[in-house]
Amino acid sequence: MNVAERVAIVTGGGGGIGGALVARLARAGARVVISDLDAETARAVSERVNADHPGSTVSAGADVSDTAQIQQLIALAENTFGLVDLYFANAGIAGAPGLEASEQDWDLSIDVNLRAHIRAARLLVPGWLERGEGYFVSTASAAGLLTQIGSATYAVTKHAAVAFAEWLSVTYGDRGVRVSCLCPMGVNTRMLSSGEDSGDALGRAATRAVTSAGEVLEPAEVADAALAAIEDERFLILPHEDVLQMYRQKGSDYDRWLRGMRRYQSSLRAQP
Repeated sequence: MNVAERVAIVTGGGGGIGGALVARLARAGARVVISDLDAETARAVSERVNADHPGSTVSAGADVSDTAQIQQLIALAENTFGLVDLYFANAGIAGAPGLEASEQDWDLSIDVNLRAHIRAARLLVPGWLERGEGYFVSTASAAGLLTQIGSATYAVTKHAAVAFAEWLSVTYGDRGVRVSCLCPMGVNTRMLSSGEDSGDALGRAATRAVTSAGEVLEPAEVADAALAAIEDERFLILPHEDVLQMYRQKGSDYDRWLRGMRRYQSSLRAQP
């Protein structure tokens, strides 16, 4: 899909990958509604992008795990720019480490990292089917393909996000609904350092696993990869090319891969 003159919603757009996606979309000629739980960060991104591309964005504070607030974002997009063509389910949380995660931790991670995608799709896909086109972009993670050392809530919900994106593509891909799933590894965002700063051994291992497994990319590099994939209508977006080889190795010998992950985790936890 060529995004020029298209209308997009980007959740979690107040910085990091989301903010970079907004800037990249605006540069390509799209009009964008920026959503973030922190309304001030969304407004700051909107002002910065509009300075270079006047009138290309508007912003709103929203909790996108809430169906009513997603509806409000869609209404804002339609009233400001027209019908929504692309939805970037980008908002996410790092989650809690280990089995110490509470029921509330699990509920929050499932709501933000998975149900927010499902709720948005339920609102948008019927209209896209009537129109014969639409694009859903899920920000998952390499953790959704390879798992995550440290955080069970993150690993499980990111796997589920990948599965939901796959299901959307299988079910509606022949009816005009395009789907892409963004699965980066380390990206230079606040989330990257959250485990290291957690004071928890598993949390520190989680951050170190990501930063030692491959290059840490800048958000703009990830956004460029995402827009290139959307242009080509490719499902799997892998800004870190090594992830594909890791994924193949996992599938070729699951038990060997699990043993290797356990050794890797032990080495990370042994670090001071």
